[in-house]
Amino acid sequence: MNKDQVKGVAEKVKGKVNEQVGKATDNPARELKGDLQQGAGQARKDIGDMKEAVKDDASRRH
Repeated sequence: MNKDQVKGVAEKVKGKVNEQVGKATDNPARELKGDLQQGAGQARKDIGDMKEAVKDDASRRH
């Protein structure tokens, strides 16, 4: 697991918390912030996943 994967998952968790707090407090802005954080976190995790796949593929070829 690389730093992009870890940071992406952490960002998704923070986003989920913000989304739930926004729903519980009827705060659409906080809910939206949570949704955006989750999307950004998923994108960063996806980048990390691609990096790992490339690294694994390169190590198998040598």
